[in-house]
Amino acid sequence: MTKAIPKIGSRKKVHIGLRRNARFSLWKSARRITKGVIHVQASFNNTIITVTDPQGRVVFWSSAGTCGFKSSRKASPYAGQRTAVDAIRTVGLQRAEVMVKGAGSGRDAALRAIAKSGVRLSCIRDVTPMPHNGCRPPKKRCL
Repeated sequence: MTKAIPKIGSRKKVHIGLRRNARFSLWKSARRITKGVIHVQASFNNTIITVTDPQGRVVFWSSAGTCGFKSSRKASPYAGQRTAVDAIRTVGLQRAEVMVKGAGSGRDAALRAIAKSGVRLSCIRDVTPMPHNGCRPPKKRCL
């Protein structure tokens, strides 16, 4: 049997729900850490930001959908910016590495928001998977 990994750091209840007339609001429990890794996954439909501690354990995650954006607005740069600000403010990071994956429109906006938030960045790494002539890509759309 494996032992459970003990939680490190203090926990704080955080109210998630940025819009005033939101149908629902979430309460997420987030650990406060000072050093960590910010993973930005920017697809063409959504932007997901995950904050982990240096060991790789997930501390907090946020996406454009959880920030109150729906349908095609989730793919906008503004949604990526709000998602990044939400994730960093909740965790209270001071130093971080950034790992960026994907080529969505929220990618650059999220990076700009992370840089302006006051977090000291040690490195920014692009971990977008690139095929070495692997699977055949999907056909072009006919509009």
